[in-house]
Amino acid sequence: MADIVSDGAGSGVRVRVRRFRGMLGATPPLLWSLLYFFSLLCGYYVLRPVRDAMGASSSAQAVFPVAWVDWAAARGFALGDYVLQVLFSFTFVAMVLLQPVYGALVARYPRRVFLPVVYLFFIACLLGFHWIFQHEVPGRGGLFFIWVAVFNMFAVTVFWSFMADVFDDTQAKSFYGYIGAGGTIGALVGPLLTTILVGRIGVANLLLVSVAFLAVCLLCILKLGHWARRRERMHHDASGERAMGGSMLAGLRRVATDPLLRGLALIMFFGVGVGTLLYNEQAAIVRTFYPDARDAARYYSIIDGAVNALTLLVQVLVTRWLLRRHGVAPALLIPAFAILCGYALLALSPMPLLVALTQIATRAGEFSLAKPGRETIYTRVDREARYKAKAVVDTVVYRAGDLSFVWLHKWLALFGSRAVFIAGMGVAAGLVFAAASVIREQRKLPSSRRSS
Repeated sequence: MADIVSDGAGSGVRVRVRRFRGMLGATPPLLWSLLYFFSLLCGYYVLRPVRDAMGASSSAQAVFPVAWVDWAAARGFALGDYVLQVLFSFTFVAMVLLQPVYGALVARYPRRVFLPVVYLFFIACLLGFHWIFQHEVPGRGGLFFIWVAVFNMFAVTVFWSFMADVFDDTQAKSFYGYIGAGGTIGALVGPLLTTILVGRIGVANLLLVSVAFLAVCLLCILKLGHWARRRERMHHDASGERAMGGSMLAGLRRVATDPLLRGLALIMFFGVGVGTLLYNEQAAIVRTFYPDARDAARYYSIIDGAVNALTLLVQVLVTRWLLRRHGVAPALLIPAFAILCGYALLALSPMPLLVALTQIATRAGEFSLAKPGRETIYTRVDREARYKAKAVVDTVVYRAGDLSFVWLHKWLALFGSRAVFIAGMGVAAGLVFAAASVIREQRKLPSSRRSS
């Protein structure tokens, strides 16, 4: 009987592999999209361990310019006690300042111009940081932390906006799970490259590795541009080859006035909230239960491994079927309810095992279901919503959530872990409500994407 089950499982895997190969052969942009997202996340995750090491430092001198440390000390508080809070605050300010710049770029130039410009800008920044790290410029830690956060938000939101130009709603439901899996593999390979290379080439030269991956992203953009134009011609829509026009602040107005976009913004805000509260409280619990650095590292590594494994499994085996068969509703609601249940359990018993399980459910559910579900919705809206409003949601709203909840946790932590998790239940309930509102509003959209 075990052999029969094994043969059946093997046959099922072979069928899926053949189906995937058939998709790649019949749909060349799928291959380029997979390579694009793999390279983007691999390049980011090469940088992330460097960023996290700087953010985890309690030494203000290692993160901030000397003048900042002296200014804080002269006013009676230690900047080292607020490293993450200060970094998150400045990250939010950077997002707010850069959003109009991005909006102006999108408004004034066609897609074939502004997409490469965004990535060339990031490459230029990395080359600048390479020089800064080589010369050990003071304050480089905080500046790099903020830049990496900005890079991640803008680069990823540009990627998914572009995907909504390349694929229609039906294709998105078939392909986004596989594309997400390509990104997950990149997220696995990136830290591995950092582990292998950092001792051999140093931190500064790691940035050049990331530059190489961003160069591959540029190649993919050029290749996919042909397929985006071809799809637009089939739908009698050449808007991608024209400047979008409109105000640089149009994205903010669309988010404020459009019920669907407002719901997507609330999902982002509350989703970031549950993640930030859990991340910060997890750190406090780990310090209590695993004071030894090796035990703490093992605990975190187990969580990361489980998140990536579960995410990849769901992306390959479940996401495509769920989106095609049932639409976005379960993709949005299942992770939201899982988070709510996880916080309820943690409010009763904030133990490390439950924290780990909730963290795994939260992150894997976001990457494998909620994110692809939200992104398919953007294939059915106009270009201003896809590029301008989406950028507001994915950058400004995201970092506003980070900023709000990192300070909220600082206050809630005074009352203990249970207070944090009870508050988290309220935030998770907000996430469920926002998901329900988005599901209701997206049903009013046409089944195929509207032209501009």
